[in-house]
This record gives sequence, structure tokens and C-alpha cells, in this order.
Amino acid sequence: MPLSVLRTLQVVFLLGAAIDAVAAGVADIDTAAIAQPKLTDWPSYGLDYREQRFSTLDEINVDSVATLGLAWSFETDYIGGMEATPVVVDGVMYVTGTWSVVYALDAGTGALLWKYDPQVPKAWGKMACCDVVNRGVAVYQGKVFVGSLDARLIALDAATGNKLWEVQTADTGKFPYTITGAPRAAKGKVFIGNGGAEFGVRGFVSAYDVDTGALVWRFYTVPGNPADGFEDDTMAMAAKTWTGEWWKYGGGGTVWDSIVYDQELDQLYIGVGNGSPWDRKVRSPRGGDNLFLSSIVALNPDTGQYLWHYQETPAETWDYTAAQQIMLADMQIDGRMQKVIWHAPKNGHFFIIDRTVGKLLSAQPYTKVTWTTGYDLTTGRPRQTAEAQWVDRDETTTVYPSIAGGHNWQPMSFNPNTGLVYFTSNGFPFQFREKPYAHQWGEFNLGTEFASENAVGDFQLMQTLIRKVVRVELIAWNPQQQRSAWRKELPGAVNGGTLTTAGNLVFIGDHNRDFLALRADSGAVLWRFAAQDVPYSGPSTYQIDGEQYVAVSVGGGGVAGLTLSLDQRLLPARSRVMAFKLNGTAQLPALPQASGFGDPPALTAHDRTVADRGEQLFGTYCFRCHSLAGSSKGRVPDLRRLPRTFYDRFNAIVIDGAMASMGMPGFKAVLTSDDGDALKAYLLIEAEKDQVLRAQPLWWVELKQSVYDVVAGIAVRLL
Repeated sequence: MPLSVLRTLQVVFLLGAAIDAVAAGVADIDTAAIAQPKLTDWPSYGLDYREQRFSTLDEINVDSVATLGLAWSFETDYIGGMEATPVVVDGVMYVTGTWSVVYALDAGTGALLWKYDPQVPKAWGKMACCDVVNRGVAVYQGKVFVGSLDARLIALDAATGNKLWEVQTADTGKFPYTITGAPRAAKGKVFIGNGGAEFGVRGFVSAYDVDTGALVWRFYTVPGNPADGFEDDTMAMAAKTWTGEWWKYGGGGTVWDSIVYDQELDQLYIGVGNGSPWDRKVRSPRGGDNLFLSSIVALNPDTGQYLWHYQETPAETWDYTAAQQIMLADMQIDGRMQKVIWHAPKNGHFFIIDRTVGKLLSAQPYTKVTWTTGYDLTTGRPRQTAEAQWVDRDETTTVYPSIAGGHNWQPMSFNPNTGLVYFTSNGFPFQFREKPYAHQWGEFNLGTEFASENAVGDFQLMQTLIRKVVRVELIAWNPQQQRSAWRKELPGAVNGGTLTTAGNLVFIGDHNRDFLALRADSGAVLWRFAAQDVPYSGPSTYQIDGEQYVAVSVGGGGVAGLTLSLDQRLLPARSRVMAFKLNGTAQLPALPQASGFGDPPALTAHDRTVADRGEQLFGTYCFRCHSLAGSSKGRVPDLRRLPRTFYDRFNAIVIDGAMASMGMPGFKAVLTSDDGDALKAYLLIEAEKDQVLRAQPLWWVELKQSVYDVVAGIAVRLL
């Protein structure tokens, strides 16, 4: 037999063996396997149902981590937008990237086994409040489940990536729903929520049969129109906490991230999001707590029946979602062990909640908080401050934490050996100012001013001020004592999720595009790797043939990934998955140099006259996708560096939607041709500034940075 034929047969045999192994591994993943996963695997978003993200693997530890190196990296098809935790079963990794694409990789080599692209219409990206991201998959009984950006739930064959079934989970013909969160699976069902509160949707969570995709139950998080009748007694009860005609505004309360199954108590917990609009006077003019906004709700996983709730922010009006990671734990309280939830949501407090009945046990601030002076443990309610109530005021009100939250979606982890929970904290304030509410389908409708900070013309200075003046930290929180054990200052605005291990390590990605390992007991940095883009996701760890790996998704996503990556001298890397092992020797390719800066037309006197209005329009309609001054980060075109033909056809693209099929929707419903001219004028001025910046030699840029560091350091000490 010819050698070429033998090699072909060998490849076919090995491929068949790999597919068989994939099928066998995920086929064994059921409720019991997720509840007590194998040491070698990472079978669910948070590792197991407790979502503590602690691994007992310890080959990589404080003594050996110095030799940690890159084992392999896998490039996706896009730039940025990677937020998924890699799921690993029997040597196969399942991970999602931008536009909800699913990749199955050999976890030992990074080789692609299969890819599934749900073909989300690119124009639907406009409906995502915070980038076209996806946080990962659920695997269960031979299937891989993913939620797509256009609100579909899709079941794939784990061995081949072939689609088994697909359901449309929300009516996207009428409402701008999205899905960016990872599904969860248990008891023969897969659970999924949705996003879209900023655009005026009504939140809910659904359970589907894992084999058929049939809807098993649906639980709404806010009540609908009373004239249509309430779905159940729970919604009738919730409606008593709303006033006016809230249903006309959607209500919000989307379950866009955290869904956790409690196998011990057989309860399902969901984290509910913010109100729609943010201004509670609009959605509920005569007051009320507005259940179940900003709440943790416990449901019967078989029927979706309401069991209990705890509302962390009654009458939510600051975008303080409770959708952040829910962690299950057992802890000693008043001399006895209690089953609790640990939660560090956006409102700035670390909560301990009795998960059997939903009673608040403790709530302590982990960052600067001005909207409340604390919680009354008898009533479970916060004591809200008058100065944080921004509605009905004809002035700007500064509130801590910001709409980014004291802590956001980036996963936290708990190490039982240190007794500490690790999560990032953002020390930003936000300035609210009430404005008239006018609903536009597919546009932000918040009831507050929401514009970019384009007035900061020097990107270097802005980055320095963020890093020096605003306190951004990795916190090691002691839940037993309800205070931090240590805090580590981090660079930039937003940093990654955490993983902790029995090797006394914490892994995290930071805004400087580094992936770090720190001592879990002290916070000392032991190792760092230049990842070329921000590892925002939660890392995972696994073992193959006795060798431990640590994996992380890399590619800045969300609003922060689009707006705060300001290095314009190098083009960004494609989004990647990176895996590390001891003595790994793989290398990343060098970043390409930026080129092709375009040739914008010359500015006119009229351009300079209307540019201020263009800046305002940019902050309202363009900033969340196109970044500061249109600078982008390679995800979408840098609007300061377009070829002349784009400027010549500016209104056809921006107003009429000539490039809608490529993800750039038209804004004819809300903008006029004069508005388009103003936007173009503003961007031409920014293009002029960019040309000046790029002409500066590198030594001058570095000197300015040194001066900024000194000045900002002095300012911090004086403040």
C-alpha cells in the first residue's frame, strides 16, 4: 500500500478517535458530574454549581510559577470581544468568541477540532448595549449550548459541532433582546436569560429541555400590562410595587449573566438587572420598590415557581444590577454552619444572604459608596442618601459607585485555604443629570445624560488620570470578617476575572494587557505575561496527562474594551485563547504596525462651527462602539483614519445605512443629514489632532508620560 494512502488512513483514524473521545467525554457530563467535577476538567462556567472557581490542582504553585510559559495560543476570526471562560472536558476545550461563534479545541495543543458560527446579522450589534461579546457555553449530555447575540439558544453536537436544535428565546421582531451570558444546565434542562434593559425590554429567564429544545417554563422578572392579566400570583404581587404605566417602558430587569443551580437545596438562583429606564420617576412615577429589579430570586428549577427573593437595591435608579456572579458557600455564623450566597454586585456592597430563605445576614461596602449609608439587618433595606437621588433635580449629581459598578461581570473566586474571595473593584463615580425621556426603538433610553468624555483631548493624560486618581483594585475579601484582607492596586479602568488554586495562586488579567499570577495569601505578584490585549475573562485550569494548564480568553470586550484601549501606534491582536504550562516555550507573533491612515478632506470654517454639536451627537449615538473621538481599537474602523471615499459617502453610511450588512446600521430614524454633517465635522477635527499626535517622536511621548505620572502622583497625595 502506498505511503501516502497509509498516512491518509492514519489521519482519518486519529481524527475519528478524537471525535469519539469528544463525544464520550461530554456524554458523561450530567448534573452529578458538574456538581462534583473530575480534578482534570472544568465542565461549567464557574467550574461547578457552587461557582467558587477554586481548583485543587497544585503543580503550578508559588514555587514553580516562575517557570510558567505559553503552551499554545489559538487565534479567532475577530479582534476583541472575548469574555468566555474556557470549558474543558476530557482534553477538549469549548469556548466562545465575538459574534457568539463557538470553537472546540484540543486543550493540549490548541488545534481546532470544529467551529460553529450562528451567523448573527451584523446589524444586530447595534442592539447590544455593551459589545457583541459572549461569556461561554454550557456542556451537558453530549451537547454544547450557546446563546447567540440575536437571542437564540442553540444546541450543538459536542463531537462534530453540528446543530441539533435551535429556538428563538425572545421576540426580536418587536423588541431588541440580546444574549451575551453563558447558559447553565442541570436536571435535564438548560437555563438562559437575556439583555436589553437599556433599550426598553421586559426581563425573563427560561428553561428548555436539553434533548428537544422545548420550553419547559419561563419566569418574568418584572410585571407586564395588568390589562393583559398577570402570568401568576408572583407577578400580581410584584405589580403592587410599581406605579403608573411601567409596562410601556419595558421595565428592564434582564437576567443577562448570573444563573446558578443549588444542588444541595434544589433551588435555582438568578441575578436580576437594572430598571428600564434608569430614571425611576419615568417607569414608576409614584414610587415603589419595583420588584424584582436588582434582586436575587430563587426559583424551583423544575417548574420556575417563585420561592423567595432578596432585593439589594430597592427602587433601583443607578444601573445597579444584581446580575453579577452568585457564589454558593457554607460558613460559620453565630456558632453554626449556614448555607449562604456571597455576592459582590455593582452597588458596592459584599452581601451574605441565607440561601434557604433569602434573609440578609450581612452587607458591607467593599469600595466607596455614596448612595447609601448602610443596611438595616432587621429590615434588610438600605438607608439611601438624599444627595444620591438625582431625579427631579436640575443639576448634576455625582454618585459612587459608577454605572460600571463597584464590581461588574468579571468572575470572582474563593480559596478555602486562605478563606478569601478575590474580585476586582472599580473606584469610579458617575454624574447623573435628568433629561426628558423620549423612547426610540433600538436606542438607549435611560432618562439621564449619557455622553462620552471626549473633552479630554490627550489620551495619554486620560489614561494616567484613570490609573492614578481613581482607585482600581484586586480585593481579597474575608467573608467571615466582612472586610478586605489585602488590596492590590491595578492599572487602568477595568480588569479581568479571577481563578484561584491550591497552589496558593490567584490568576487575573489586567488593563495593561498582562496576565498575572499573585500569591493568594498576600497579593504579591509572582509572574506576568504580556498578552497583547486585555484578558477580561475568567481563567480556568485543567490537567492533561498529569500536566496542569491555565487557560484564559484574551481580547478586550465590553464598553471598556472599546473605549479605553488607547494605544494607537500598534494594531491590536486578534482575539485569542491562551494556555500556559510549566516550561511552556510558545511565542506570540509581534503586533503589526499601524498603517494606512487615510486622507481626510481639509477642514472648513463651517466644520469648526458645527463640530461642537457633532461631539454631542457622537457621545449619544456613536461613543459606545467607536470609542473616544472615534479612535476605536481595531474592532471597528478608526473614524479619524478613514480613506477619502468613506468621508465622501459619510451620510449614506451613517444616516442611510449603506453598510448595515457589515454591522454599521443607519440612524435615519433619529438623525438628519445636518446631524451627519456635524458628526463628520467633529471627526475631521479629531483626525487633525490625530495627525499631530502621530507626528510626535516616541521619546516625546514617553517624556510626557513620565511628567503625567509625577503630576498625577502629587495630585493623589494632595487629595
